This record gives sequence, structure tokens and C-alpha cells, in this order.
Amino acid sequence: MTVRTFVPYPDKRLRTAAEPVGQVTETVRMIWDDMVETMDAMPGVGLAAPQIGIMLRLAVVDCSDKRGQAVRMANPEVLHASVQMRRHEEASPNLPGVSAIIERPRAVTVKFLNESGEIEERDFVGLWATSAQHQIDHLNGKVYVDRLSPLRRKMLVAKAAKLARNG
Repeated sequence: MTVRTFVPYPDKRLRTAAEPVGQVTETVRMIWDDMVETMDAMPGVGLAAPQIGIMLRLAVVDCSDKRGQAVRMANPEVLHASVQMRRHEEASPNLPGVSAIIERPRAVTVKFLNESGEIEERDFVGLWATSAQHQIDHLNGKVYVDRLSPLRRKMLVAKAAKLARNG
């Protein structure tokens, strides 16, 4: 397993929808393993393949108290979202040093191909739901700052750029 390097914002790959995965292969499993290793090294609670420059619809989510509970998903899509919303501070290793409060549905049902290559539907609640939605946004070419007002987004991106310059 390898800790991968993150694609820096505003790289165009972060704005490009990822390609669907035809089937779960040994290569896909190896990518997932690297993604889990990379997510744990951040440390973070989720990672989408485009964040590390792999333009496939692959994501991992692990919001457990003790690591090792990662859900590996290929082609995830939200089937149902709760009406009740939840606010949570979100960040991304692609735009280091900044974060913002984002409001998303508190619970979602997600359909995806699992590690066995079978279609699975799983309910995610709370932080798990937030992370799953955050990763699906990445797979669709969206970054969490896209959910902010244009002014707030511009301020956050400028702050991240300043932090990057000042090392």
C-alpha cells in the first residue's frame, strides 16, 4: 500500500467528473487500499479517487472511532436523502489549511459496487453521511467550496493560496 500525493486545487481534475468503474478488479482493490492508506495518513474520514489524480468513480469512507472500518465504494450514488439537514465543518487535502461549515442532508442511502463487486445499498447517518456526500461531490467534479457563496469561496481560496505561499 502507498500513501498517494494529493492533486492541488484548482487542478482541472478536481473539476472533472470521474469515469464509471465497469467492474471491481484487483487493480481497483489496490487503488482502494492506497486510498485507505492515504486517508488514514491525513488523517481524514473519506477520500475520492480524483483527489489523488485517479479519474475513476472510487471512494472510501471511514468515520469510525477506531480505524479499519472503511467502506469501499465504486460508482456511488445517493438514492435517498433525508429532509433533516446537518451542518458540519468540511475541509479537503486538495485545499489545505482552510475549512468551512457546509449544510447537507443528515442521512443518505447510497447505492454502490462493494469490494465483492456486488451492488449494495447502505444507509449513512451523521458524519458518515456528510463524508459520503462530500466524496460523491468529488466524483462529480465538485469541491466543498462550490457549496459556498462566491464571496466566501473567493476568500477561502485566497487564504489557502496565501498559506501555501508562506509554507
